[in-house]
Amino acid sequence: NRSSDRQKELNEGIVVTNFEGKEVGKSRKAAKKAITQVVVSRIAMAAPATLTTPLLMAFLHKRPLFQRFGARIEVPFQIGIVGLSLVVATPLCCAIFPQRSSMAVGKLEKEVQEQIKSLPNPPDRVYFNKGL
Repeated sequence: NRSSDRQKELNEGIVVTNFEGKEVGKSRKAAKKAITQVVVSRIAMAAPATLTTPLLMAFLHKRPLFQRFGARIEVPFQIGIVGLSLVVATPLCCAIFPQRSSMAVGKLEKEVQEQIKSLPNPPDRVYFNKGL
């Protein structure tokens, strides 16, 4: 997600719910936390391919197969390494943070805290969808 794609969430907030999933408000701080989690996941997703590809290619260039066929097999090998890295890293990195994240009510904006505390049986934590 480009920052412009989620700018509306930062400006207006995202829906926060109680444990049962009932909407209790909208929070910009929850939006910021959700977007931060997505950014960290995306960086972690790209890291294995970014780090392993040059290391493996440097190792493979010393092998007789690469010395013999050179550039003809270099690109297919690089694509394979990147593809395999992404196949492994994507599900793992999507699972770093739960899809339904939570936050203490005390860490929300004051007006949202007041709105939630005015509810019958106000929750101590709120939940939100972090997005992908």
